Amino acid sequence: MKYFLLIVIFLLVSCQSTPSHESEYKFVDLFNGKDLSGWVDVNTSPTTWKAVDGELHCTGLPIGVMRSEKKYENFIMEIEWRHMNKKGNSGVFIWSEANIRDNRLPDGLEVQMLELDWVNRPSGKKAHDGYTSGELFGVGGVKIEPENRRGSRSQARERRCNGVGEWNKYVIVAVDGVVKLSINGKFVNSVSHVSQRKGYLCLEAEGSEIHFRNISIMELPSSSKNKPLPSE
Repeated sequence: MKYFLLIVIFLLVSCQSTPSHESEYKFVDLFNGKDLSGWVDVNTSPTTWKAVDGELHCTGLPIGVMRSEKKYENFIMEIEWRHMNKKGNSGVFIWSEANIRDNRLPDGLEVQMLELDWVNRPSGKKAHDGYTSGELFGVGGVKIEPENRRGSRSQARERRCNGVGEWNKYVIVAVDGVVKLSINGKFVNSVSHVSQRKGYLCLEAEGSEIHFRNISIMELPSSSKNKPLPSE
């Protein structure tokens, strides 16, 4: 996976019209482990999010999000997470304007974080294993082209997430309307032609306790390709 990231950086840097050096591109922390500096509550509460021993704990209630202070365009994001209850639901929204919809969640491209037991419905009909491992889908009018289609969404090629109480690591590569997702060391999902290509990062509270840690981002060069699409 590290080789893939290096190739991404090399290709982006080599396409720049002005001289650049790989040393300019490095990961910076989005969560300092001590407080909520760098994040803005959108529609949750003062008790929803809390820094605890280097981890970011989310109660899941009320349903809503907090967003990054700044917007991002092309980037590589790393984040670790674990659900503390079965059937837990959460996610990360990227390229979001943090416009809240009727169900209290924003627009953007959602990177799904479901606890594995989510698929065990009362009906007894179990979904594909990839459903609980990082589905990618547009929300609030954001359009995408799925790599592994499940309706309008793209589901992972295989289940890579660990269960309740166990840590997972996502690496999200978002460049020029293409998003690739690595789950616990393997790239297993992708979308392209995302209609919204710059915006805030949002962390989601959706009814159940979830913990995050080691949240970092490497910003990559912007691109003329990220001008609004004709359909927008």
